[in-house]
Amino acid sequence: MSYGFLDIASTPSVRAAQAEMGVQEFWTNLPSDRSFDRFTENERTFIGSRDSFYMATVSETGWPYVQHRGGPQGFLKVLDDRTLAFADYRGNRQYISTGNLAANDKVCLLLMDYPRRARLKIYAHAEKLSLDADPKLAELLATSSYRAKPERLFRLRLEAFDWNCPQHITPRYTEAEIATAVEPLRQRLAELEAENAALRAKVASAGNAK
Repeated sequence: MSYGFLDIASTPSVRAAQAEMGVQEFWTNLPSDRSFDRFTENERTFIGSRDSFYMATVSETGWPYVQHRGGPQGFLKVLDDRTLAFADYRGNRQYISTGNLAANDKVCLLLMDYPRRARLKIYAHAEKLSLDADPKLAELLATSSYRAKPERLFRLRLEAFDWNCPQHITPRYTEAEIATAVEPLRQRLAELEAENAALRAKVASAGNAK
């Protein structure tokens, strides 16, 4: 568990809610060392296998906004143990997240792996970059096979992350994951159909011989 994440999340009102529910002792006197707030190979692998995530921002009026961000698998890249980046593709052109980040650079990301019932929460500071501001980064984040128009780049500086427990996560599967899972059944069905066709042909041949 990342106690750094709880350092940020545990505001006075949160601690009051914990006290009201009788769990304040559980979250008191946690380790204060933040040196482990670095992405390891475990987080790098998990992040690299995602094709979407949810990103929360806050407006000047204090309203939160959560937006789904999607792209090809691995479009959210770990640049180093404290830095993420992704190409921001054109969507409905409301630019709510982009506008919010101009006033407040704090974001919270939620990455889901529904089949394995795993989720990763990330607190970070977001920096918006034009496509020509960092050509090397733009090239790294580009995916030529993905038919979508990138409008900008976002570079995220990690503050803290936390892995959530799998409770209440209903497993869900993508079309590609389902296709992979049923491929052995398809192959077995094809084998049975071939055997059945061979038996039919053998029976028919025996009947004709009489």
